[in-house]
Amino acid sequence: MLSADAWAWSQAFVPYAGILYFAIIVRVLVLAYQGAYRFQGAFSYSNEAIKVGKAIAIGSLFIVAWAFLFRGGFAFREFSYARSIFFFDFGLALVMITGLHLLARAAQSRIRRHDINLLPTLIVGTNADAARTVELLGSRRELGYRVVGVVGTGGENESGLSVVGDIDRLPDIIRELGAEEVIITDTNIESSRLFDVMMQVGRRRRVEFRFAPNLFDLLPQKTSVEQIGVLPMVRLFREPLSDVERFIKRASDLILAIATVTFLSPLMAVIAVIIRAGSRGPVIFKQERVGMDGRVFLCYKFRTMNADADDEMHRDAYRKNIVGGDEQNGDEREQVFGKVPDDPRITPAGRWLRRTSLDELPQLFNVIRGEMSIVGPRPPIPYEVEEYQLRHRKRLDMKPGMTGLWQVSGRSRLSFEEMVRIDLYYIENWSLWLDLRIIVLTLPAVFRGDGAR
Repeated sequence: MLSADAWAWSQAFVPYAGILYFAIIVRVLVLAYQGAYRFQGAFSYSNEAIKVGKAIAIGSLFIVAWAFLFRGGFAFREFSYARSIFFFDFGLALVMITGLHLLARAAQSRIRRHDINLLPTLIVGTNADAARTVELLGSRRELGYRVVGVVGTGGENESGLSVVGDIDRLPDIIRELGAEEVIITDTNIESSRLFDVMMQVGRRRRVEFRFAPNLFDLLPQKTSVEQIGVLPMVRLFREPLSDVERFIKRASDLILAIATVTFLSPLMAVIAVIIRAGSRGPVIFKQERVGMDGRVFLCYKFRTMNADADDEMHRDAYRKNIVGGDEQNGDEREQVFGKVPDDPRITPAGRWLRRTSLDELPQLFNVIRGEMSIVGPRPPIPYEVEEYQLRHRKRLDMKPGMTGLWQVSGRSRLSFEEMVRIDLYYIENWSLWLDLRIIVLTLPAVFRGDGAR
């Protein structure tokens, strides 16, 4: 029932009533401050969960401060608030608000596939990166962009895309097409020229300008500035991981691998039965792979091919991929680098295992043995490494991983050179936080079957 002194369910709840009003207001305001109500442009579920989590944590601190410093407006100075209430409030808010927010984002992704809630976007540049950007934004509507035109920059048109105008007309093109995002893929544009364009557009139109850097232009963050005499020197490509970082990565690998094996052991047993029933041969396929510092080890996978399969087709595909650069297998719609399309050696059960990436579960035992990591560069095959140039061998500076940036960035849709650049970026920028993000992003990539053939 209601108390006569304040809005409350009972007399005992009266001291908490003022806090409840404040809690609702502060949670709404902090969520707004963290940008939780912005539903334009691209997003990732992991970043959204972090954003909401920060808002909940900051809001809870404000609520605790309000309760214990102001005592409900000084009306309950002698009242002792139950600490468990605030822990309960934090846990409930974290689960409920995060869950509702992610559900709203999931609904937004579905809506965007029907060409709703998309930002009209201009691509500045006619290079190969422009073509890749247009293709990505067109095939991934859930990212929230709709390309309305491509603007030329005076160079050769390598993209094969039709151009709506030159960069000198960019302000007019933005107004004519109602563009709200401008993605610049040509990094050769003079900064002064680009600045003039931005000034002509003006802030009132609220047009966002973004650069889409080429993977080859990614610079390592693991640099250090030192002074030699009076000269500052920048040292590049330090040892990828310190001893402490190696220990942290190894400990996290062991904990996650052992927990996953324990949890998924029934599923692995079922897969073994399916493989046995579907074709003759061993359940586990063992293949030599090259690990950190060039050490060769036996990589475990569930067998997905016929037991007597020849590897010459695979050797040829990798040779083309490495030596031929951007030569791909498959057609223009489904580019597949380093893979054999419609591989006749794969069993029916194997196709399903590859599509779901469940064939890689036995690699958890490679992680436990210390030969692999949960996250890292893709483990190469010895005959693949034989084709490497010296600069490619840098990707052997870290243990190979079951998943990695190559997995969540397109997997076999990436050319060999792109995969190498991604691996090197990961090695030079490793952090436990980066590993956690990759693990979270791996799940939707697996469900989509990205690049699995």
